[in-house]
Amino acid sequence: MTPSSPASTVAPARHAAPPRDAYRAFRTVGTRWMDNDIYGHVNNVVYYSWFDTAVNAWLIEHGVLDIHRGETIGLVIETHCNYFSPIAFPQTVHAGLRVARLGTSSVRYEVGLFADDEPLAAACGHFVHVYVGREDRRPQPLPQPLRAALAQLCVAD
Repeated sequence: MTPSSPASTVAPARHAAPPRDAYRAFRTVGTRWMDNDIYGHVNNVVYYSWFDTAVNAWLIEHGVLDIHRGETIGLVIETHCNYFSPIAFPQTVHAGLRVARLGTSSVRYEVGLFADDEPLAAACGHFVHVYVGREDRRPQPLPQPLRAALAQLCVAD
């Protein structure tokens, strides 16, 4: 692509912070002193930990993830995060959870992170799990109990 081509002059679209009502379930996560970085806000790597915690805790609580003995496990194949405003210790984070796509063997989870009682997300992101056999690591259709549980989190496209 040359510098004068039209595609090179178009700025990428800026995502807007989603509101709380865009999510189906919530988990409260406390920030920790050690989460803050040298700039005085939570380091970006912690946001991904909150995504993982929100999703996996919800799956465990709904009886569809057995991290020790389950025959099917989810492997993360894609992640993304947009940041809108900083979060810092000692704020409380409310992680909103929804499912944007429920495939044959994959799920796209979307998570919004809300600081304290803020109406708009401080950050939002997604990750995609591909469900595979624990032993062979080959894609497996989502088990029916998992599919049924995830249907509760689905949002329209």
